[in-house]
Amino acid sequence: MLKTIRRLSKLARPWRKNEIITVVSLLAAAVLNLVTPAIVRRLTNLLTTPGSLTMEMILLFSALLFGAYLLRAVCRFFAIWQAHIGAWNFVGYMMSLTYEKLQKLSLKYYSDKQTGEIMSRAINDNRNLEQLFAHALPDLVSNVLIVLGVSVMIFTINPVLAALTLVPAPFVFYVSTFFSKKIAPMFRRNQEVLGEVNAEMQDNLSGIKEIQAFAKEDTERDKMREECRRYATVNIKANFANAIFNPSLEFLTCMGTVIVMGVGGVLALREQMNAADIVGFFMYLSLFYQPLQTFARIVEDIQTGLAGAGRVLDILDAQSDVKELPNAIEAPHFSGNIAFRNVSFAYKEGEPVLEQVSFQTQKGKMIAFVGATGAGKTTLVSLLERFYDPDSGEILIDGQDIRTFTLKSLRSNLSIVLQDVFLFNGTIYDNIAYGKENATKEEVIAAAKAASADAFIRAMPDGYQTKIGERGTRLSGGQKQRIAIARAVLRDTPILILDEATSAVDNETEEQIQTAIRSVAQNRTVLVIAHRLSTVMDADNILVLDKGQIAEQGTHKELLAKNGIYARLCRVNTDKI
Repeated sequence: MLKTIRRLSKLARPWRKNEIITVVSLLAAAVLNLVTPAIVRRLTNLLTTPGSLTMEMILLFSALLFGAYLLRAVCRFFAIWQAHIGAWNFVGYMMSLTYEKLQKLSLKYYSDKQTGEIMSRAINDNRNLEQLFAHALPDLVSNVLIVLGVSVMIFTINPVLAALTLVPAPFVFYVSTFFSKKIAPMFRRNQEVLGEVNAEMQDNLSGIKEIQAFAKEDTERDKMREECRRYATVNIKANFANAIFNPSLEFLTCMGTVIVMGVGGVLALREQMNAADIVGFFMYLSLFYQPLQTFARIVEDIQTGLAGAGRVLDILDAQSDVKELPNAIEAPHFSGNIAFRNVSFAYKEGEPVLEQVSFQTQKGKMIAFVGATGAGKTTLVSLLERFYDPDSGEILIDGQDIRTFTLKSLRSNLSIVLQDVFLFNGTIYDNIAYGKENATKEEVIAAAKAASADAFIRAMPDGYQTKIGERGTRLSGGQKQRIAIARAVLRDTPILILDEATSAVDNETEEQIQTAIRSVAQNRTVLVIAHRLSTVMDADNILVLDKGQIAEQGTHKELLAKNGIYARLCRVNTDKI
């Protein structure tokens, strides 16, 4: 716990000034908390001494009490204000830091994680840090200061009674420590289950079309109810332990009051204590045990905050499989010569996807990859983009290993259109312009025309300013793919990757896109993954992948003449291979 707090404190260093102001304000408020019982004790002493109290003294004590309460309120204001300024700025910083880290992690990190669970960590767990820094830790500091200050004051009044009063304190700390160890794992589990609920909700909302299409509403409702019931159960278990903890702590703290009542009463009967000291003792005792009673809530808040912090720090500590070399250089504008040399890769150890793959292509050439599903076609282009790194072998562009370049400069030379197109929730214009920084309107329209998208865009009510909804839900599959192609064309890079980019368009539109691709491919290297024969038959070189290896390669005519795998695929389906 202390290790996590120390690490969070280092991350919160830019807001150290706010922390200092908070602590100083809490210290001042704690001192003023000790002043008010002393004033009341002094006034009580005068009240029990005949002829000692005057109107001037009453006004003086009232003014002192008023001033103490006012200053305490001011100190509390500064403590709360500065604590929240620091805490919320820290939460915003941690959210952005988490997002930046998630951007840097390779795709392998996401392979076994759900988006909703990651979002729960990035948002909900980070938000809990506000409770930790603005409430729990300041309250802990404040309460410790009050307990120490009150201990000093009651010992100055009557050391024997003070010592007896403190007898329950060790038991309070023992119970608090015991339960905190029991409760901490429970609250961490709560955060984990909440992340799983978020993941399930996000997954279902993303697939709402499929749920309705397959009439699975009842099934998914029951699954979500079970997830929510499980979340309720883990919370009930944690709060059951808390329900034992709180009353136990309250009972132990009340024992101090019983001791003062009994022992103090005996001392008063023996005239060893006066009424003013007993009144002062009771007031200080309420200040002493109140922090101990709230210790349960503080422990709960700290455990919740630290549980979330641990999950956030797990992300920040995650290591990417794809790393830039310390001496990585900025890639120049590539010519587009690509070479794979003995490249092998496996997503899981012992299950190779590519084995000793070697090929090369020259600038301005189109190379196509065909083969059965799972043959490794998409993996090849993923390695070129450095979404993953090969287990062995090397990938060269213009004769240089791509690992020697910075990731940003490497990818700035590549454009990719995926089969599963992702479009942002905005306008068509914004989604196309996303491909190039500061793109002009003319460039956006030219790219749309090259992708055979301009006609259907202009036919829409708002043209290029038409809002397409989340992930382009208002567009057909073919329309989304043409916008994605336009985005890639606008990017104007020397290497263009098309991964099943024409799978969702009709034959007429595909011919238009192919014509456009041929026109923009004259000075570019184009890598095509496709099942449609019409998409790959004009390629300069076709690689046929089978079980992670290149089984055949050549032009369309050459491969047909070989009468091998490619020819067999062509005979099975004249339109798709």
